[in-house]
Amino acid sequence: MALTRPVSANIEGSLKLAPSRENTDAIIASKTMTRAAHRAALGDIGNKVSKMTIDASKKPIKKEIIQAAKGRTLQKNKATSSLKSADIEIYRDKEPAVIVEVLPTFKTELTLPECEPVSAPAPMDISDDKPDAFSRALLTVEDIDANDRDNPQLVSEYVNDIYSYMRILEAKYFVKRNYLEGREVTGKMRAILIDWLCQVHHRFHLLQETLYLTVSIIDRYLQVKQVSKNKLQLVGVTAMLVASKYEEMYAPEVADFVYITDNAYSKADIRDMERDILRSLEFSFGKPLCLHFLRRNSKAGQVDAMKHTLAKYLMELTIVEYDLVQYLPSQIAAAALCLSMKVLDSSQWNDTLSHYSTYSEKDLLPIQQKLAHLVVKAENSKLTAVRTKYSSSKFMKISTAAELKSPALLELAAAAAASS
Repeated sequence: MALTRPVSANIEGSLKLAPSRENTDAIIASKTMTRAAHRAALGDIGNKVSKMTIDASKKPIKKEIIQAAKGRTLQKNKATSSLKSADIEIYRDKEPAVIVEVLPTFKTELTLPECEPVSAPAPMDISDDKPDAFSRALLTVEDIDANDRDNPQLVSEYVNDIYSYMRILEAKYFVKRNYLEGREVTGKMRAILIDWLCQVHHRFHLLQETLYLTVSIIDRYLQVKQVSKNKLQLVGVTAMLVASKYEEMYAPEVADFVYITDNAYSKADIRDMERDILRSLEFSFGKPLCLHFLRRNSKAGQVDAMKHTLAKYLMELTIVEYDLVQYLPSQIAAAALCLSMKVLDSSQWNDTLSHYSTYSEKDLLPIQQKLAHLVVKAENSKLTAVRTKYSSSKFMKISTAAELKSPALLELAAAAAASS
């Protein structure tokens, strides 16, 4: 099969078509095609982070970021761009068309790795043209996308399919329970590293997604590679560099990560580790994050900002905890919101939330107990980065809320302690 297209002018300048033997002058006058250059000139995206607030007297991995010294603050430079446009004139001619052969396409089969089964019911298709229409089969479930039909950014027609695919991805990039068993690196070392990275992330003013992706990269990499404890911090900062490139518009530079490690590693060390991480994870960083599922669940539950923020605090407590790495992001997000609703105003996990999250309240009870135990544990823990972060007014001082000492939460925490 062949496709045809008319001969186009060279974008670098004017192009004159070859003259015919019958009437050279007439064809040159009528068949000359010109096309003005039309390009977008993108300026360099620069981002300079000035000297960070690191106490150099402390060793790497356990250092804490203190208040910024005078003249030593983090800054991000916006990218500069310019766009030069020119009028484009397109003329059609009657010259013989150029024949372009279409290369055959090859289909490849994707084989997903085996992982532990997840008992989560698939969401029902609630479109009106299905036999079990939403109006008849799901009378107690609200169509939360009904008012989004006119907003193309919310892709209401595809959102359920998108989240179904995200659940496939989270199972594909599964993290095994106790994957550090028998390794030089322990769960306690991992916890210290991530607590420190939470402080670095906060000082760099990076996106929330960047922190979750950083932890995901660390766990997936440590699961497949043997790493010595003196290289653990290198893995951590490199994972944050990769996550920043994936999520951020203005990612920190390699030199910034060299500085925050107090020059424990060089730029070459970070670049070498970056290449190793990319190869080991096969350039695949599309694992869904807790935040993605929480936003969908919060919309389904029509929760307020207080409940959403408390759920974020609960989720962020889990990234430090090594004993929770085996749970899927969708499970953590659903359990965090369910506990948040229960603690703040005793809201019920209704049918709409069960439908869109694919988890019932009974399914989430064991994880809720673990989350409640983490809240109680955080008050006396030496790893205080997450709790300190959420004690600020920016996050409604949610980590110091009186509701976190409510009987409902303490009862769940006691159940978790008894089961362990």
